[in-house]
Amino acid sequence: MSKAVELIPPRLRAHVLGAGLHAAFALPRPLRRLIAGAPRRIDGQELALDAQLLLKMQALTGSTQLTNGDAAGSRALMAESTAIVDRAPLPGVAVGERTIPTPDGELAARLYRPQSLTEHSPLLVFFHGGGWVIGDLDSHDDLCRYFAKAAGVRVLSVGYRLAPEDPFPAAFDDAMAAFRYAVERAEELGTQPDRIAVGGDSAGGNLAAAVSYHATRAGGPKPAFQLLMYPALDATVRRRSRDLFSSGLLLSDSDITWFLDQYAAPGTDRTDLRLSVLLADDLSGLPPAHVVTAGFDPLRDDGEEYARRLAEAGVPVVARRFEDLIHGFGNVRQAGTRFNEALSEIAGTLRAGLALGGGA
Repeated sequence: MSKAVELIPPRLRAHVLGAGLHAAFALPRPLRRLIAGAPRRIDGQELALDAQLLLKMQALTGSTQLTNGDAAGSRALMAESTAIVDRAPLPGVAVGERTIPTPDGELAARLYRPQSLTEHSPLLVFFHGGGWVIGDLDSHDDLCRYFAKAAGVRVLSVGYRLAPEDPFPAAFDDAMAAFRYAVERAEELGTQPDRIAVGGDSAGGNLAAAVSYHATRAGGPKPAFQLLMYPALDATVRRRSRDLFSSGLLLSDSDITWFLDQYAAPGTDRTDLRLSVLLADDLSGLPPAHVVTAGFDPLRDDGEEYARRLAEAGVPVVARRFEDLIHGFGNVRQAGTRFNEALSEIAGTLRAGLALGGGA
């Protein structure tokens, strides 16, 4: 980040950078292309103009980092990035703060409900992304509001414990406790026990997949559906996409290594199925799934291999690669049209999956 920008107080800096970002996205397409540069192509895919413009604007302001080697500093970077992209809260959604009791203490949570929804509805228990280290209820507030309104469901967003203060398996334990809480308190949450889905993005997708697997194998209530957005599912194997998209596309190869080292430090058994569910021998009987990947994402091949394995095991699965987008596109909905289009499709699949599969 330039010295001049660094001198601006953080809150004002986010406002200034946000105004510049949204002004750039409001320009006519030829001017946006001029700023973004020539189309970028990798692996037979062309990066969406909106995604390329976002990356270019980040580069121009010097705010290209997702991590900076320090948990507190990395969390501050994400908070500022959220403030830059997000403008006004999405209207038409009622939001209530809650706490979830667990054996390890209370978790902060938020319950989202479309204001027009008064009857019982499906519920999505949502786990935010951020490498198990960064991110929180605020960083994913817009995404949860959007899913609630666009899919016509309630959303319970869970503030699970973060590493390195609380390393593996703390986040998994919290995610399991949150799902069980939702089942036990279904009536209070405005839903029914057999209409509760789990979902998340990136590390949150990892938690949603792990909850789905372990709840199923435990033989008790299991999710009605799992929404996995560009999930991290195997901490042991380096797949081709991680080399293809190792830098310059928001999530980098070095970010992935750093996040894993914070959550599951060297010496941790990374083959544990609470972390690397893709290593499970048997995926049969798991809830129907929507596995979303992004074409320009180092984690792309993790998600697509998992979708293939689910289908092989007879699990109903919709696998969707948005080949022109980058990791984390769910968090930049307010920046550009292409991100909205993708999320609209995902919300539609979530709505349909719960309508067809809830209670199955």
